[in-house]
Amino acid sequence: MATAVASQVAVSAPAGSDRGLRSSGIQGSNNISFSNKSWVGTTLAWESKATRPRHANKVLCMSVQQASESKVAVKPLDLESANEPPLNTYKPKEPYTATIVSVERIVGPKAPGETCHIVIDHGGNVPYWEGQSYGIIPPGENPKKPGAPHNVRLYSIASTRYGDSFDGRTTSLCVRRAVYYDPETGKEDPSKNGVCSNFLCNSKPGDKVKVTGPSGKIMLLPEEDPNATHIMIATGTGVAPFRGYLRRMFMEDVPKYRFGGLAWLFLGVANTDSLLYDEEFTSYLKQYPDNFRYDKALSREQKNKNAGKMYVQDKIEEYSDEIFKLLDGGAHIYFCGLKGMMPGIQDTLKKVAEQRGESWEQKLSQLKKNKQWHVEVY
Repeated sequence: MATAVASQVAVSAPAGSDRGLRSSGIQGSNNISFSNKSWVGTTLAWESKATRPRHANKVLCMSVQQASESKVAVKPLDLESANEPPLNTYKPKEPYTATIVSVERIVGPKAPGETCHIVIDHGGNVPYWEGQSYGIIPPGENPKKPGAPHNVRLYSIASTRYGDSFDGRTTSLCVRRAVYYDPETGKEDPSKNGVCSNFLCNSKPGDKVKVTGPSGKIMLLPEEDPNATHIMIATGTGVAPFRGYLRRMFMEDVPKYRFGGLAWLFLGVANTDSLLYDEEFTSYLKQYPDNFRYDKALSREQKNKNAGKMYVQDKIEEYSDEIFKLLDGGAHIYFCGLKGMMPGIQDTLKKVAEQRGESWEQKLSQLKKNKQWHVEVY
């Protein structure tokens, strides 16, 4: 459910934006911003010049400030007490009206398209778990159903249950603006732009937004074994749920979940300027080198072994022996992004399995049976 830059996977649909029915702050402060400026109304004990972002056009999503310090306290801890995830607390006919806290562009100037990190205040009334999605109902009338509201668009949540403010009152979305260009003229046609993604990316602090959900169970982070291995494969804004996982593992001080395993993130985007939450992930790499690995596939800047564009499936092939051994040992593997990512990945995994003398169909069946295989594409 989260979103992806199309070029990484050789498909042309925009990612992170509208997917029809399926699209992908600091505690104590009322003024939250992620760009290269101060937070008003709060003093950051861990803030130093050395940890400020290097350039203003990339978002600093809170964590770089904390990267070299102890984990961050979260509240309320009763968010840990439920045995089952919340599901569909708010339905399309009776959505919850939340408030936009901030909208920040999180890609550089050379990125194809615009992706925004959007923080929404739900007041603690729409709790969720990592890996779930929120539904958003954009304002206006459904053109296919005069008099009726727009359909719900689903977006993967890009924060932990405590949100970017660590107080359980906000959620974050990672949204790529869907813009349509006429193939004949090459000009933008606003009438065909994504309704919901443009509404969200154009929103201002204080704007109201209708929220449904949360929904989804397939991408929930299994926490029974805190020393498990989690292999996360994302294209573009498909990285959203993984940002939530990694913040829970490496940033937050969660008494019930002390991660001691391996988290391995593969992220496919077009170029360096398209990287999402890169400062955040790089900080984990420095802080937890034994527990986190981070590999990037930059399709417009890197070449694969055949001198073609480097897609995420090429990175998977590069580390295939290690990945297969980890899967044999019980590792969980997750895929999130445009559905166009999966055929190439499946072909790569099948080829590797055959080279190892294994049947991919049997292996995949076993992974699904063991609940090690988690896919959410749109």
